[in-house]
Amino acid sequence: MDRRSFITKAAVGATAGVIAVPSLAQTGSPTINWRLASSFPKSLDAIYGASEAFSKRVASLTSGKFNIRVFAGGEIVPALQVVDAVQAGTVEIGHSASYYYFGKDPAFCFDSAVPFGLTSRQQTAWYDQGGGKELTREFFREYGIMNFLGGNTGTQMGGWFRKEIKTVKDLNGLKMRISGFAGRVMQRVGVVPQQLAGGDIYPALEKGTIDAAEWVGPYDDEKLGFAKVAPHYYAPGWWEAGPQLSFMVGIKEWEKLPKQYQSALEVATYEAHVGMQAAYDARNPAALARLLKGGVKLHTFSKDIMDACYLAANAAMEEESSKNAKFKKIYEPWKRFRQDQNTWASVAEAPMQNYLINPAKLKK
Repeated sequence: MDRRSFITKAAVGATAGVIAVPSLAQTGSPTINWRLASSFPKSLDAIYGASEAFSKRVASLTSGKFNIRVFAGGEIVPALQVVDAVQAGTVEIGHSASYYYFGKDPAFCFDSAVPFGLTSRQQTAWYDQGGGKELTREFFREYGIMNFLGGNTGTQMGGWFRKEIKTVKDLNGLKMRISGFAGRVMQRVGVVPQQLAGGDIYPALEKGTIDAAEWVGPYDDEKLGFAKVAPHYYAPGWWEAGPQLSFMVGIKEWEKLPKQYQSALEVATYEAHVGMQAAYDARNPAALARLLKGGVKLHTFSKDIMDACYLAANAAMEEESSKNAKFKKIYEPWKRFRQDQNTWASVAEAPMQNYLINPAKLKK
């Protein structure tokens, strides 16, 4: 075969290969319309925006055939009832933080965050590569739900307090909006935990119904106006080192989807996951600077408070593990993964980050 003949035949073969891959339009793929219930208000564009970005990407990947309409918290179901809505088939998909459903089973928290848990990168590594996806999906299956990565805020702030908190004693009797397993830990050090949706926090702080509240971090907290009613801003949010959000899909609805649509949905969840983390990392520094310029008093929790909470957190998780087989099944391998990750972080990541935060004074 001469060179020209080979090239001609190769080109024809390549073209045939392209033509052989049918487009969605050519295959007569069905038009599918879903509804997504979010736990978050539209005003929080980074966290609520992940659902919108996800929806647009699914539509783009399916040539407009698979459409997901997004509803903010409270528009179609209450913000803290997204799991119930997906389980009941009221909506096909939800976007929420799994630790909101701590009351159903504390094991939900591993899909989001537990006190003194994994950073955002570690959480993604655990879910995607460390066995977390398999463990949490087995748990979610009992609720008729399949969970997918849905974003991460990065390490959150420790919250807004009406009065300065210096010692563990200052926490006694304090009414604080705090979610998930952290509420149980806070109870052990004297706090009275309250679970409220994002949109209900400001009025509760303003009226004095609660004394403190945690939400996310500077970018969101600035939007919600907490600084106006609680001037003391604390770090770190030890209960949310890397809280993961999740897209929650009804298994029955998932199984009805064509394979191409399933692939499009999963690809879109990964993109939304990365996009949310990037948005918070990019926007938090400027937001914090504005808050400080406006008079916010920035504090870090004292070592005594951190130590007391760390001991309380470990005790609470060990206690839950001893009586909850579902929790223990996830907790034991998760705990080993956390230890390995922290050992590795201490070798390279932490020293590098600490140096950059407090660079040595170099001699000229």
